[in-house]
Amino acid sequence: MTIAHTSQGHPAERPAGRRTRQEAKRLRRVEFTLTEEEFGELDAAAARAGLARGAYAAQAALATARGGTDRSGIPLREALAEVIRSAGLVRRVGVNLNQAVARLNATGERSGDLLPYAAESIRRARRLDAAAEELRKRLP
Repeated sequence: MTIAHTSQGHPAERPAGRRTRQEAKRLRRVEFTLTEEEFGELDAAAARAGLARGAYAAQAALATARGGTDRSGIPLREALAEVIRSAGLVRRVGVNLNQAVARLNATGERSGDLLPYAAESIRRARRLDAAAEELRKRLP
C-alpha cells in the first residue's frame, strides 16, 4: 500500500467521508436507475452517513444481500451523525435560553421567549437522550 504525499513530503489527508481503497480490486460493476426523488433520498442518506453515494449504496445492498433485514449492516454513522447534529441544536437553544435567563436576572422580568426556549431545551435534550439510548442498544 502506498501513501500519497504532498509536494512538501507530508502525508496527504484523504477527503472527508471517503473510504480507503480496498486491497482486493473490485472488478464487478452494478448499475441501477432512480427517480429524482429516490436519488435525493439516496444522496441525503449517504451525506448523513458521511459516505459517497456509491459506497453507501454498495454497503446497503451488501447488508441486505447478506441477510440483514435491519440497518445494522450499514455502519452506525447515520446514528452518530444524528447525535452530533442534535448536540449542536441543543447547544444553540441552550445559548438562547441562557440569554433569556440573563435578561430575567438583569431586569427581574421574564421575557416572552424564556418559557419556549426552556421547553425546547428539554424537548431536544430528551430526543438526544433517546438517540443515545438507541445507539447504545445497537452497539455490539
